[in-house]
Amino acid sequence: MAITFGVSTWLWTSPFATETVSLFSKIKAMGYDAVEIPVEDPTLIDAARVKEALEAHGLKALVCGAFGPTRDLTHDDPAVHETCLRYLDDCFALCQTWGAPFLAGPAYSAVGKARMVPAEQKKREWDRAVTNLQRACARAAQHGVSLALEPLNRFESDLINTADDVMRLVGDINHPAAGVALDGFHMNIEEPDIEQAIRRAGDRLLHVQVSENYRGTPGTGQTRWDAYQRGLRAVGYQGVISIESFTPKVQELAGAVCIWRNLVPDQDDFAADGLTFLKQTFSFV
Repeated sequence: MAITFGVSTWLWTSPFATETVSLFSKIKAMGYDAVEIPVEDPTLIDAARVKEALEAHGLKALVCGAFGPTRDLTHDDPAVHETCLRYLDDCFALCQTWGAPFLAGPAYSAVGKARMVPAEQKKREWDRAVTNLQRACARAAQHGVSLALEPLNRFESDLINTADDVMRLVGDINHPAAGVALDGFHMNIEEPDIEQAIRRAGDRLLHVQVSENYRGTPGTGQTRWDAYQRGLRAVGYQGVISIESFTPKVQELAGAVCIWRNLVPDQDDFAADGLTFLKQTFSFV
């Protein structure tokens, strides 16, 4: 088994709905092995029809979650925890239906929850995240899938920013379904050494997402791709490297990720050129 390559449908549109499978033929024709499906609203998705489209185009499914204020496992209100856990149940069921091995994302808290809080409050929220993620991992295991927890940069989370942070969280959860997803955009902000961050995740690394430091096409920015090469080789990574970026044409999502301009003239070129670069860069496997 070798490293394979995927792309998120967020590159073109949001939210993912059943009709978004119209992108699959283009994604496959570009040469991708996998498509990353962001589940913002499970009610928009007919799982069976999406499965049929995946099989028809020979694409592997990857699934990532979206965690806003109503999906916050560190919230003061336990009812919010239950809302998030029900959402996670829906996502795990989709993973199982589509044959996706994990759900990736910052499931520990709400994206954008970035504050300076007292140490006592930070500990309470950490403990809530651990307890609720233990519950989530037990549910994931019932579906035969894992939960790949993704660190976010300091502007999007005050809880988990680095590989060290997420590995401490995984250790406290202490469940075999708990793993790690590393996103290069966030690592470019938070990690002094991408290679060492990958090594820190080690055999818990389930997924890798990439774009450039400015969320642009891989190979056009300041990213140290040689550090990825060394790190992924060192840990024996055999999963998918997936391009994740966004388009300002989807205003709601653009505001959430602070993309106010077109990063490329054409999103199709972003996907095609990015894949060419990744295949050249990771030809060592």
